[in-house]
Amino acid sequence: MTRRRYTQAINEALHEEMERDPKTILFGEDVALAVFGDTRGLLDRFGPDRVRNTPICEATIAGMAVGAAAAGYRVIIHMLFSNFIYTGFDAIANQMAKLRLMTGGQIDLPITVLAVYGGGASQAAQHSDSNHPVLMNLGGIDVLVPATPGDAKGMLKTAIRNNRPSFFLQASGLGAVGGDVPDGEHLVPLGKASVAREGRDVTLVNVGSMIRATQNAAKKLAEAGIEAEIVDVRSLVPLDETTIVESVQRTGRLVVIDEARDMCSAASQIAAVVADKGFSALRAPIRRVTVNNVSMPYAPNAEAAIFPNADDIVRAATALCQPEVAAA
Repeated sequence: MTRRRYTQAINEALHEEMERDPKTILFGEDVALAVFGDTRGLLDRFGPDRVRNTPICEATIAGMAVGAAAAGYRVIIHMLFSNFIYTGFDAIANQMAKLRLMTGGQIDLPITVLAVYGGGASQAAQHSDSNHPVLMNLGGIDVLVPATPGDAKGMLKTAIRNNRPSFFLQASGLGAVGGDVPDGEHLVPLGKASVAREGRDVTLVNVGSMIRATQNAAKKLAEAGIEAEIVDVRSLVPLDETTIVESVQRTGRLVVIDEARDMCSAASQIAAVVADKGFSALRAPIRRVTVNNVSMPYAPNAEAAIFPNADDIVRAATALCQPEVAAA
């Protein structure tokens, strides 16, 4: 193992995959400047034929990606902030997600889209969306939300090698977070959740950026005698329903923590899956800890007021467990 920051792990994965396959190319917004650090050094190492800045025109970037992938390249594009996906959405929703189906499987689109998502950094409404639910609903696109440096590197390498389009969403609050990254070739399968902490009383399902708040909540719950199990979904499409349902069958209670707005969130989908496939194991209602159905404000104090935190998770989990705790 080697200790790496989240952004460093992504940068390593990009270097390794571009080294491995000369048909892998990268283009997008500020890839030369590397404002987030994830594309640092790639232009110097691989040159302008394979690494290019583009104009700030997401419709062009997404359309170029589809065309280049259809022509035989393995394409990585950088959208910078995930909000910018909206302005490239025609090529994403109508071409990237559907072209394989519309050609009867004759065309593969090995495209990986990098974008930073989420709040917590006072970047205002147009730079702070957690829009993975929109992408989940398209069909034909993988949606990845790794929460640790090790998973970030392993899942990015897997996504780049995949022949399906993938959105690799980087949580804005995790860039400088450190963690262990396995040495050597490291691939993480898509659609396989991770049980990050074992527990017997309540399942906390973490979606991407909420991992630190979820871990802190589990520690606080343990001090109160409630042992929480943490399931980190890692990818939303494909979604590992089996691991989530099996955890709920062990604990009987479920809290889903998701930075997206509450309506039609990933938390809502996960809650629906458990209601369908694990209802008999539930000993309490399912709770969701999400963002209110509003845009993320700019002011730090206003942002903090709606941003999910450890105390919100503790309150939700305690409410589910309280009858047994009081009886004990």
